[in-house]
Amino acid sequence: MTSKDRIYGLVLSGGKSTRMGQDKGLIPYHGIPQREYLYHLLSKVCDEAFLSIRSDQQNSIAPDFNVIVDKDEFRGPYNGLLSAHKKYSEVSWLVLACDLPLINEEALKELIGKRNSKKMATAFANEENPLPEPLAAIWEPEALKISISYLKAGNGTCPRKFLIHNDVSLVFPEKQEVLLNANSQLEYQEALQKLEV
Repeated sequence: MTSKDRIYGLVLSGGKSTRMGQDKGLIPYHGIPQREYLYHLLSKVCDEAFLSIRSDQQNSIAPDFNVIVDKDEFRGPYNGLLSAHKKYSEVSWLVLACDLPLINEEALKELIGKRNSKKMATAFANEENPLPEPLAAIWEPEALKISISYLKAGNGTCPRKFLIHNDVSLVFPEKQEVLLNANSQLEYQEALQKLEV
């Protein structure tokens, strides 16, 4: 297996969660903190899994978790994504935001099964609004390498905008609800209701 065939998993859990009012990575949707739940999911389907964290979160992570501390070179989600890429630049990264409470192992296997490594990325998308979900996607090494130049050129810090303007493969998950983002208290309640069904 070449390094390009390897997929490492990354849980982006270094955000400030200002809209939610509490750390989204610590919400126990499944009985344990969400960042740990996603980490364990990724461990099942990827070659390695990592938590992407801020430096001030290091003391709150158990030693049996692989972590990558944000280098703070870039803003927003790109901060964690490119910190991971700089540490392991030859692998592809299956990235998950920690605000995806309904994502499951079946959905991840579906994404990996439909991966097109010749594209910049393979991203989940909603059929009603077919835009790539950059934080529920497999990023190929080339895309991350080009992203650094893209950011340095002052093109903004939005990973979705980068994917929209590049060659990506979209995957419409069998169950669209797995893409529910819980960024606010209202969405948190919606996620809880769906998990109870």
